Amino acid sequence: MKLFDVYPLYDITPVSAEGVILTDDKGQDYLDLYGGHAVISIGHKHPHYVKRLKDQIDRIGFYSNAVQNPLQQALAKKLGSLSGCDDYQLFMCNSGAEANENALKLASFHTGKSRIVAFHNSFHGRTSAAVATTDNPAINAPINKQQKVTFLSFEDTPGLKQELKKDDVCAVIMEAIQGVGGLDEPSAGFYQEVAQICKEHEVVLIADEVQSGFGRSGKFFAYQHHAIEPDIISIAKGMGNGFPVGGILIHPKFKASYGMLGTTFGGNHLACAATLAVLEVLEQENLISNAEKLGVYFKQKANEIPQVKRVKGKGLMLGLEFDFEVAPLRKKLIYDQHVFTGSAKDKKVLRILPALTINKAHLNHFFDALKQELS
Repeated sequence: MKLFDVYPLYDITPVSAEGVILTDDKGQDYLDLYGGHAVISIGHKHPHYVKRLKDQIDRIGFYSNAVQNPLQQALAKKLGSLSGCDDYQLFMCNSGAEANENALKLASFHTGKSRIVAFHNSFHGRTSAAVATTDNPAINAPINKQQKVTFLSFEDTPGLKQELKKDDVCAVIMEAIQGVGGLDEPSAGFYQEVAQICKEHEVVLIADEVQSGFGRSGKFFAYQHHAIEPDIISIAKGMGNGFPVGGILIHPKFKASYGMLGTTFGGNHLACAATLAVLEVLEQENLISNAEKLGVYFKQKANEIPQVKRVKGKGLMLGLEFDFEVAPLRKKLIYDQHVFTGSAKDKKVLRILPALTINKAHLNHFFDALKQELS
């Protein structure tokens, strides 16, 4: 049997990893500034994370949500405390796409409506409703296009008011920092207007924090830079440091009923152990503060490079914008400098999404490598 060939692959085979270093099958080390799409939040093979998972699998790795699982209650308490979202309710699933799918479904249940407002350059996942709200026609199959979605631009307050006046919108979904799209952000004023307009029209506001959550932006959630309160918050990626886990945080105004949402694997014992380990390390090692400080340092270093036209993002969710397409530069960084970085829908943006454990020496190494390739 062959693999279904949907990924363009670099000719590199990592076989081990520790911290922010990947090692391939030839013994070559690489500085990992991409974290597998912002998934590695507390570093590869963090000892606390490894111990948590090993200890858990020695006891029980999985059972369904038909029985009591105290780890879920422990996780909800810890997540609520660290995120500042104590009043919210937690539903666990397996991925960011599934998180957004459940968020949109819950919004539709709550309002009795079905149209969604999303934003240009958004990326919310690849499942049915989530991919329909993703601004990329190439990955929307005809079955996905049955969903009713309207795309607007950031800062288009009149357009948003006009759409919500039609009284058929169940949800507005937005990223405080667009990941795949290329690190674009709404202004704080616009995000606040979105929240207020949604409230006036009783439309559910979904904050997609799949990539920007769990401290990556320098706050626990990126929407917290804008002093608003979403109705639903979707989470995944850095949540499990590589273990597949996702979820939604649900405002207390939503009432649960049996069977409304469901999942086979979501919230299993290993997923909870992985997420608890991440939260514990974030807290014990002050990694959210580290993300904030190193984001400032990164921007200072980037501004010293004349070829960088703009530095985008916050914390350790960053992008370097050039006046040329960055694919050849990424390849040179990987093969010649042994540094992993990321791409975006905006082909002129180089994405930087390292583990939050990274330090200034790692960033200095990156900028030295970048200068060599740009000289």
